[in-house]
Amino acid sequence: MGGQSGLERRPVATLRLDDVDHRLLAALAEDARLANNALARRVGIAPSTCLARVRRLREEGVVRGFHADVDPALAGRPLQAIVAVRMHGAARSRLKAFLRELAELPGVMNVYLLGGAHDFFIHVAAPDSDGLNDFVIENLSANPGVALTETNLIFEHVRASWY
Repeated sequence: MGGQSGLERRPVATLRLDDVDHRLLAALAEDARLANNALARRVGIAPSTCLARVRRLREEGVVRGFHADVDPALAGRPLQAIVAVRMHGAARSRLKAFLRELAELPGVMNVYLLGGAHDFFIHVAAPDSDGLNDFVIENLSANPGVALTETNLIFEHVRASWY
């Protein structure tokens, strides 16, 4: 899993995005494989402008990367769950390191650090219920810093087009 862990605190960007930037982001969110010329045509700008704008969006960290949308079921992991985890108070000093370790485990799709009743959620995909059970027991329940886990099965995932 390359890229940023998302756990580093970064200052909120002061980069001003105009309508062209927003149209570029929407087009890339829909299809990140668009060639520069096709992207420029879709947004209505010159290819050189498009290239410079996308480069700036990447350099400023607005565009963090380009990723394949892999179907976990077709990749052999049809069972998805959100596992809510609460840590013991003394273990919280190691929380961020633990989250980074979890993010590298097979089947972990996302890890979310929270404020509220739970310390974090893990979005995990498993081959079957035994695989999910093994994941929770071996990686969470066996950890002395983990106070509680709640496993919630995902019956359907509807991808939002937030951008």
